[in-house]
Amino acid sequence: MVLKELVEVSKPRIVVLLVITAVASLYAASQLAPGSPEVGYQTYIHVMVAGALASAGSSALNHYYDRDIDPRMSRTSTRPIPSGRISARAVVAYGLALSCISVVYGYVLINAASAFFIALGIFSYVIIYTAWLKRRNTSNIVIGGIAGSAASWAGWAAATGSLDVLGFLVGFLVFVWTPSHFWCLAMKIRDEYAQAEVPMLPVVIGMHRTSKYILANTAILVPYSLMLYAFGMGMVYMLIAAVSGGLMLYYHYRLTREPTSDFAWRAYKVTAPYLTIIFLAVAVDGAFHIRI
Repeated sequence: MVLKELVEVSKPRIVVLLVITAVASLYAASQLAPGSPEVGYQTYIHVMVAGALASAGSSALNHYYDRDIDPRMSRTSTRPIPSGRISARAVVAYGLALSCISVVYGYVLINAASAFFIALGIFSYVIIYTAWLKRRNTSNIVIGGIAGSAASWAGWAAATGSLDVLGFLVGFLVFVWTPSHFWCLAMKIRDEYAQAEVPMLPVVIGMHRTSKYILANTAILVPYSLMLYAFGMGMVYMLIAAVSGGLMLYYHYRLTREPTSDFAWRAYKVTAPYLTIIFLAVAVDGAFHIRI
């Protein structure tokens, strides 16, 4: 049964999302970055392995660090550590091992730049978000978005050996998207965060003001995503970004009119697929690159 618990603390859904982000960026870079060398299938495998290890390891360390507050929220009280299904010592050892292996793996089998961004993602999620900001400041999830951006940057750097302007901007999409996404979730479970004394935005400033922050953030995200055309993205990406971003903007506007837990959950379910859609759009645009 230990294997089942280790899979759970790895947060497999996040692993899949970040691997998609990294692989989509890798493919897009191989097609769009000037002078990019041909990328073989081995590089894709290495990026998937390193990304999965890094995501699983940092998620496990998040479980370990939050073991004291998880029992205070119904959403997290049944996690493996607070429920007693696995020891905290086993989880921290697992998390540290996977995190270290992912960086070394990336350095040896991909390149130094990609390994750097893998390490940056782990550091951002475990140290900056989980250990430093989550329990201290409402900016916690905003700054924590860098961890997701790092997955994209690692994939881009795996193809090019560096990070150009377009690669940076594509990865930064994750950072800009993150607040709207997680503040919707925070509105849904506001009472649980309040009980655990975690200063998520709805706990500190209330539901109505948080809904306005979400709308404002999405109003930044949509033009930002479309701005990437000026830096080299094509019309396929633009069309998908406009439609998916417009849908988010509509739901987040409605959220300001109905800032309730139930509607926040509906908005969250609209926001959640955006990242997968937008990075698949980045990859498809690399394959069918059309500019007018």
